[in-house]
Amino acid sequence: MTLSRFNALPDPEARSALGEVCSSGAWVTAVLAGRPYENTAALHAASDAATAALEGPDLDDALAGHPPIGRPGDATSAREQSAVAEAPGELRARVRELTLAYQEKFGHVFLIRATGRSAADILAALEERLGNTPATERARSRTELAAIHRIRLDRLFPDPSPPAAPATVSTHVLDTSAGRPA
Repeated sequence: MTLSRFNALPDPEARSALGEVCSSGAWVTAVLAGRPYENTAALHAASDAATAALEGPDLDDALAGHPPIGRPGDATSAREQSAVAEAPGELRARVRELTLAYQEKFGHVFLIRATGRSAADILAALEERLGNTPATERARSRTELAAIHRIRLDRLFPDPSPPAAPATVSTHVLDTSAGRPA
């Protein structure tokens, strides 16, 4: 779907599309309210602001929409977590063990932008973040959510235009009175 098509969708259909990105109704409502979006950058900015505003139950709703690392629940999560799924058994077991410890300590899933990260990177992040305070982890979870939302939005609304060619700048100044370079 294109961004312009999304902008034109009736609210219920647009809400459903955004629900594929984030399970928080507050996030969906905030992003929906910003339509129409001129471009992907504007959509990302609205998503980032909506994610940063998630607190309490709204943040819990957003986190609850993500299965634990190593146990993807849907096709999107499976794609995002493929590095862990394909890791050697011992590494997968360690990730599972630490994700359970994380959930016990913080009361929610360990959330990380897994796309583009190796299983070893994810394990290292788990080990490091287990030492954080609950408040630090809530803030970190919002940061990871924002990155995940951007990736999911880009998949949902791919930019069909090719990247713009870099602009060329002339280093010659034209002396208009003489009609030649100055």
